[in-house]
Amino acid sequence: MTPQEAIAGLAGWQEVAGRAAIEKTFNFADFKQAFGWMTRVALKAEQMDHHPEWFNVYAKVHVLLATHDADGVTNLDVELASFMDASAAN
Repeated sequence: MTPQEAIAGLAGWQEVAGRAAIEKTFNFADFKQAFGWMTRVALKAEQMDHHPEWFNVYAKVHVLLATHDADGVTNLDVELASFMDASAAN
């Protein structure tokens, strides 16, 4: 799956320049909400055995998804991105 195909059904996700990956920045009200969201995502990622690259500063979390052993974006990335979006909306 190409990054373009992956982001077609995902709101706010973008293709990463020079890399077969997708990315999004999530903004929360404060650190507590950001960290709570990261905890929920971490549990899902562990269950999926598919872990994001991410960076957190206070209420902002930048996420990059790619399937390293496939050298690109797969259904695992789309599934985790969808979970992240749904979890952030709650």
